[in-house]
Amino acid sequence: MTPMSTKTLPGRGDVHEPITGRPDGSVGRRHSAVRRTARAQARAAWTLGVPFLALFAAFMVLPVVWSLLMSMTDTESADLRTPLNVSFIGLDNYVRLFEDEQFVHALRNTGVFVLVGLPLTLAAGLAAAVALDRGIRRFRAVFRVGFYLPVITSVVAVAVIWKTLLDPRAGLVNTVLAWFGIDGPAWLADTRFALPVMILMAVWRNLGTVMIIMLAGLQSVPQSLMEAAELDGAGAWQRFWRVTFPLLRPALLLTAVTTGINYLQFFDEPFVMTNGGPLDSTLSATLYSYNQFGNGNYDMASAAGYVVFVLIVALTVLQFRVLRDKD
Repeated sequence: MTPMSTKTLPGRGDVHEPITGRPDGSVGRRHSAVRRTARAQARAAWTLGVPFLALFAAFMVLPVVWSLLMSMTDTESADLRTPLNVSFIGLDNYVRLFEDEQFVHALRNTGVFVLVGLPLTLAAGLAAAVALDRGIRRFRAVFRVGFYLPVITSVVAVAVIWKTLLDPRAGLVNTVLAWFGIDGPAWLADTRFALPVMILMAVWRNLGTVMIIMLAGLQSVPQSLMEAAELDGAGAWQRFWRVTFPLLRPALLLTAVTTGINYLQFFDEPFVMTNGGPLDSTLSATLYSYNQFGNGNYDMASAAGYVVFVLIVALTVLQFRVLRDKD
């Protein structure tokens, strides 16, 4: 009698390979091909990026690192032929900077330029944006071009034109004042007016950038929010302050940061118009650094540049803390 055949049922712990219909090892070969393709793409990306990285390292990273090291040495123009003979002096150059009354005066001028010029520029740019968005109906494109034209004009050309307009004898400003019996001052030769004139010129030249960005922010405000606020009884000022202005925080932050960085580095205006005078009343920190470099004091020039860098970082961090979106 033939014994009955039996089948063994799989236990719970038995592992069964899925039946995929593919030969063994095909999955591993596919994964290996994917890895080879990824490595090839990475090598191609690095190959294409090497020229840029080399130029960036040679002309950006290396000079920045070298100037930082130079600010902690006693490097002068006479040491260029023997760069290994310079001595490391640590933070002595920074101590000397803040003991130099001229540099402290330059920092004070820079601070006034930023603290006065930055709010005025933001306010003027925002006012121009609101006028273009709601007030000015005709020739709107002409006004946009007119406000923005100084931005794309060379700052040197603008400085030369303003210097000509403010000439105490033949300038247009004093000529117009003379029509009303007013004896105009020597604007750029008077310590009371030289720096305010440069602040006014900077506001006029840069408000176009703020206006364009603010105008984009105003046009992105949903009209439904304004209508809802109006239905709730909010006036024009309340609608602007409670609804529009909070939505402009990103645009305000962008313009404040970029304008603040630009103003902390203001150089062209005093260099072209007054060369820092009269009596250092328009001397900026960057112009001081430039003059030190021209005098062969490379160590002091580098240290002054890094002081400006620290101020830029501090101002940017402060602006992000104050103006960032609270949400």
